[in-house]
Amino acid sequence: MNIEDIRKYCLNKPATTESTPFGDDTLVFKVFDKMFALLSLSDTKRINLKCDPERAIKLREDNNAIIPGYHMNKKHWNSIYPNDLYDDNLMMEMIDHSFELVASKLKKIQKEELKKLQKK
Repeated sequence: MNIEDIRKYCLNKPATTESTPFGDDTLVFKVFDKMFALLSLSDTKRINLKCDPERAIKLREDNNAIIPGYHMNKKHWNSIYPNDLYDDNLMMEMIDHSFELVASKLKKIQKEELKKLQKK
């Protein structure tokens, strides 16, 4: 997936917003103000995604394009280099996983709103 495809895929998630709180070269995607993806637009194109710690280790072992999260909690975040990852389905699945992990920690009222939005 290229950067624009990743951006569109993230924005297609319900209750997702895009902002640039860390500067113009990093897009941040949030569900109800909770980050689930950070997309670097600099020379080194990369996306940081939240991940279950055990799964994060396995993904890193199996793919050189996935490393511990750059400038993030290394236990809970992975950095993925899309230009080196040749599996679009894996990329989409990792975005979905990150979104679901973050959404699972939302307040009850936000979870209910998210369910309504997902049904639309």
